[in-house]
Amino acid sequence: QVQLVESGGRAVQAGGSLRLSCDASGRTDNIYTMDWLRQAPGKERESVASMSWTGGMTHYRASVGGRFTVSKDSGRNRLYLQMNSLKPEDTATYYCVARQDGKYIWGQGTQVTVSS
Repeated sequence: QVQLVESGGRAVQAGGSLRLSCDASGRTDNIYTMDWLRQAPGKERESVASMSWTGGMTHYRASVGGRFTVSKDSGRNRLYLQMNSLKPEDTATYYCVARQDGKYIWGQGTQVTVSS
């Protein structure tokens, strides 16, 4: 199955930008979607953005629409999340999740902290 490694998270001030990356390795065939999810301490996990791995269709959580953009580099098997106009409420651990062969496979997460 695929293995996922996220990177790019760090501390940033409100209004700033970050680009997260998710590198996919191992068996990368038969991936249906790749998603970005996040979880803040004490809060429910929530979906941020989703991309169809072959067709490229995207979906976004309403609260990040217009600020976040998900994209991919198929040649590098890499998924990105460009985050602009960051807000303190975007603070969370961000996870890359692949849906492959009917299973959800998670990366280890990368921490994003937005200070006001």
